[in-house]
Amino acid sequence: MTEPKSETHLSTTTTTATNNKGIMKSSWFLFLIVIPVLFAVILYQVDEFDAGSLPKSTLSWIPVKVSKHNDHILEASHKIGDGHLPGPEDLAYDSEAGFIYTGCNDGWIRRLKLTTDSGSDLKVEDWVYIGGRPLGIAFGPDKQLIVAESGKGLMKVTKEGKVELLTDEAEGLKFRLTDGVDVADDGVIYFTDASSKYSLDDHMLDVLEGRPYGRLMSFDAENSATKVLARDLYFANGVAVSPENDFVVFCETPLRSCGKYFIKGEKMGSVDVFVDNLPGYPDNIRYDGEGQYWIGLASGKTFFWDAMLRYPFIRKTTALLSRFVNVPHILKDGGVVAVNLNGEIAGLYTDAGLAFVTVGIKIGDQLYYGSLVQTFISRLDLTKHAPVERDI
Repeated sequence: MTEPKSETHLSTTTTTATNNKGIMKSSWFLFLIVIPVLFAVILYQVDEFDAGSLPKSTLSWIPVKVSKHNDHILEASHKIGDGHLPGPEDLAYDSEAGFIYTGCNDGWIRRLKLTTDSGSDLKVEDWVYIGGRPLGIAFGPDKQLIVAESGKGLMKVTKEGKVELLTDEAEGLKFRLTDGVDVADDGVIYFTDASSKYSLDDHMLDVLEGRPYGRLMSFDAENSATKVLARDLYFANGVAVSPENDFVVFCETPLRSCGKYFIKGEKMGSVDVFVDNLPGYPDNIRYDGEGQYWIGLASGKTFFWDAMLRYPFIRKTTALLSRFVNVPHILKDGGVVAVNLNGEIAGLYTDAGLAFVTVGIKIGDQLYYGSLVQTFISRLDLTKHAPVERDI
């Protein structure tokens, strides 16, 4: 007959089982938490991606407040060409023919004709196939369309629709992300290469690395000369020639600022600040012929981006994570900001639900704005939806 187990034996057995379970839990904790963290620390230390520090003068936690602001433009905006304009990144207007042109993410330059009275849209037309990803576009004085194609370089489309490559390198360095463009009255083209290191597909890595790989350049068709005018720019973006053709405004997206490069006068060849501490991150810039520049803002200034840009270790960690998962970029309050000739903000048009706005252009009383991700151009009636005066 088997003797019953003693209480001491049962207690010992129970304790042993409990200890074994504890060891198993510890092992799983080690496997699920400690080892991945250790791997992440080692990866962070040995990875060659080296995020740099941005200029301290551009880093601030303080929100930017604008006295004239309309922060609900989505409901008031009308969609043009919905479903037929994938990613209308930049806009150019031919006032004589009444066409708006835009470059789309499927390689097409498309256009649509506007009526002279109301600005209402007609049928979208496939005009010329460029291929790749056309970004900045602008008309020269001869009405030929100049295109900054992100991967190929600076291109020209003749009135007959013939596509020509103008230039794709400067000082022996190939363009990696040809971006913004404008043309002076004398036909000289001014444009940017946003990054000499990263292509459009990897453009967020340029922002996360936080180093000045951008350049502002010119191209003179008379002698086919490409010159570097300003270098060491932080994601050099949109370009606009001044109305007097004495300087060129260019945007640096992560710095929330635009500089001006003097092409005439006593300060020729030098760079000044045109506008800084913008309420968001600038993309393209367009002059309206009436004393104001209109700058597309991909996103408003947010706490998330303040922290990202201030701390290199956050940007490096984000870059490493992006190799394994899709890291969301919290963008909101995008829109368009109007700036006068003195670099003073004259009005701000945004919405909490807007992001990736790339350009704004004023035609008559209408503001047209494009996007990197939408399939339409948006139009806002400025007479009905002017910014509201606010105390700041």
